[in-house]
Amino acid sequence: MSGKELVQNLLDFIDASPSPWHVVKTIEAQLATQTPPWQRLDETAKWTLQPGGRYYVVRDDSSIVLFVQGQKPLAETGFKIIGAHTDSPGLRIKPNAASGADGLVRLGVEVYGGPILATFTDRDLSLAGRIAYKNDQDQIASMPVKFDQPLLRLPNLAIHMNRAVNEEGLKLQKQTELPLILATSTEEQLPPAYFSALLQQQSGIAAERILSWDLAVYDTQKGAFWGAESEFYADSQLDNLASCHAALQALLNADGMDATRVCALFDHEEIGSQSNKGADGSFLPDVLGRIALATATDGEDYARALAKSFMISADMAHAYQPNFPNAYDPGHKVIVNKGPVIKVNANHNYSSESVSAAMFVDWCEQAGVPYQTYSHRCDLPCGSTIGPITSAKLGIRSIDVGNPMWAMHSLRESAGVLDHDYMIRVMKRFFAA
Repeated sequence: MSGKELVQNLLDFIDASPSPWHVVKTIEAQLATQTPPWQRLDETAKWTLQPGGRYYVVRDDSSIVLFVQGQKPLAETGFKIIGAHTDSPGLRIKPNAASGADGLVRLGVEVYGGPILATFTDRDLSLAGRIAYKNDQDQIASMPVKFDQPLLRLPNLAIHMNRAVNEEGLKLQKQTELPLILATSTEEQLPPAYFSALLQQQSGIAAERILSWDLAVYDTQKGAFWGAESEFYADSQLDNLASCHAALQALLNADGMDATRVCALFDHEEIGSQSNKGADGSFLPDVLGRIALATATDGEDYARALAKSFMISADMAHAYQPNFPNAYDPGHKVIVNKGPVIKVNANHNYSSESVSAAMFVDWCEQAGVPYQTYSHRCDLPCGSTIGPITSAKLGIRSIDVGNPMWAMHSLRESAGVLDHDYMIRVMKRFFAA
């Protein structure tokens, strides 16, 4: 595929995946079209693996680890791992969400991670996530749900009532000013019952059987190309579904079969990764350990395999925005459409160090891909990634990289068309090395 075709494929991937639970379903749907087939492994069952076999494991519906079993023993090759995350910052619906007053039904929300809240105003919003319910066998089950139509809105306050907004910025009180307008209420209509009826209508599950939910607010506007030459693209959740998509494309299309290649895509990165399915949990160590057990790799050889392993932690990077020059280190301006970014932080908020950076540079040069290096301003707090967490947990060498993007954590983010192709190419080179 050309660079623009790859980005259109990415936009379709994002638009089909408005929540972490949908990300995993979208990936599973793509795997189902592949030849040879991919096999889903159950964590409660014994695993039998074959050299060259293609497998994946899902934990709690929103984290997934995919791997292609190498032809050579693990102790000889180690694991080649790319890690990314399936979640994005935003708003999540509260358990007792629906309330009615002043002739309107509103849904209460809680802030998830660190979104730019002002970007949620005056947008065509809707809901996506999963519900948990009792099935016909009286067992607890779950299923994804998605409302395609614009369902919700957060109308801005008119400038006549907020005269300083252009000088001071839009500030939203999280408890009282974020509830989303859903419907006009009537005296006969109780808001909780109305919301339950909506869930029933969308899922096909009787309202009394729906016990709980995880529902994210998303923007219904589709992704799009922009710029004089359509050299940029915009969508929600580029951080970090663009990295998930790049990793998946590299895994599906990489050459070389000697080493075991792994893509680990985690939920909960935006809130610290501390969960059973986050990067700070046991999911990836469990999967790698079970690969070793299923291939009769003893404890010492497994330790040898980890010592030979490498992980690329892929998460988007801050592109230079010339309207705000004081937000950047003058010596580390990374530019959209100029290649993947190596992210460096002396306090190890990123896992990159000189050797792993040199290795990544070498893979870029082999792939014919330009690269850049980013360091945050010293007087601004620096974000972090799954890289240091996973590298420390497994004891493996790692690097943090990402494609440059604008407006990270906005509901509408932007990036460069060329960079997505560049990232896939260097990831493929890494898997084949």
